[in-house]
Amino acid sequence: MNDVLTHFDSEGKAHMVDVGAKSETRRVARAEGQIQMKPTTLAMIRSGDAKKGDVIGIARIAAIQGAKRTSDLIPLCHPIPLTRVAVEFSLDETDHLVRCTATAETVGRTGVEMEALTAVQVGLLTIYDMCKAVDRGMVIGSVRLLEKQGGKSGHWVADSD
Repeated sequence: MNDVLTHFDSEGKAHMVDVGAKSETRRVARAEGQIQMKPTTLAMIRSGDAKKGDVIGIARIAAIQGAKRTSDLIPLCHPIPLTRVAVEFSLDETDHLVRCTATAETVGRTGVEMEALTAVQVGLLTIYDMCKAVDRGMVIGSVRLLEKQGGKSGHWVADSD
């Protein structure tokens, strides 16, 4: 693991990392997160009875759009051509939460970790937005990178819980 913060130059000034000399490789990142809510809110999402419509379907589109707009949101993030973004949601009745997993892929000179993480956050925020009228106490959390592949650092997998 590199202990150097690459977004700062030798004088400590923020800068966009130069990736021009890096090789283009297939790069994949997978991230996850969750939103916990009241049991009645989860039941409403499952049944499709939310007044604003298909919560999960809209959250999926929002997550994909979030991945595509990552460089507009994160100041030093490179705009990259995504070749694929896949977003999955699962409902957990026991813990009253919706889990979001996003996978982002590209063939390029820099990784897609930020795109996968942004997709998760935007998807979960969309669920919050669509359901806040009935449950303002929802909690978004446990957002993390699960895996990344490609580039000089190779394959990395998060420690399992």
